[in-house]
Amino acid sequence: MRARIVALASAAALASCTSVETPSFVPNAQQEAIVRDGQPALISKKPKSVVMVRPATRSFQGGERPAFVVAVLNTGPAPATLYVRDVRVSQSIPGDKPYELKVYSYDDLVAEEKQVQLNRAILVGLAASANAAAAANAGYYNASGTVYSPYGVSRVTVSGYDASAAAIANANAAATNSAMIADAVETGQRNLAVLEQSVMKDNTVLPGEWYGGRVVIAPPKLVATDKPKVYRITVSFAGEVHEIDVTQSRASG
Repeated sequence: MRARIVALASAAALASCTSVETPSFVPNAQQEAIVRDGQPALISKKPKSVVMVRPATRSFQGGERPAFVVAVLNTGPAPATLYVRDVRVSQSIPGDKPYELKVYSYDDLVAEEKQVQLNRAILVGLAASANAAAAANAGYYNASGTVYSPYGVSRVTVSGYDASAAAIANANAAATNSAMIADAVETGQRNLAVLEQSVMKDNTVLPGEWYGGRVVIAPPKLVATDKPKVYRITVSFAGEVHEIDVTQSRASG
């Protein structure tokens, strides 16, 4: 019975991790819930700044890091700097104090991508070594057979080296390895370029100027399989504090 309970609990946890979840916003005072390109968004207005937040994707996989696009408008008379450290997220836990969710900086995400590239390079290196080793042995051949003659039956083994076969195998291995390495390098450069272009960084915003970027946060804790995850995105900018409440619920259907 105990084993069955554990199995059911594990299945429920697995289901929560693979479920599709959609975010929505709960507007507070001086805030307005809108729709941008079919996605929910929220505008928060203060005397010297406006903040707009929307999900970076239409839905999240349960257990993955949610990502939002956060943009600020400086409506004040002087430049103001938006620091990534001034974007904070806390999850509401029933019966407990708010739980801080990590906001990943550009440097955090670049370091992760470089680690992924290192792991990919190791795997590519191992695959390339295996290909090269297989090609190096491709020219060698062994054949055996049975010979029947008036003098009896004998077992014959023939071995040798086919230079043409070896050359073809080495050329194929070199081409395959070059393609794998080039693909790994291109993928890594492309991923770093996406981070450079999309992720929010510290930036001074001039009066009348918009600035924004992608903000990635740690996965919210699972409170209960049938309960939404509720958290608050707090953006401090130009001496003002914008608090955006988010409800992340399992998608219906």
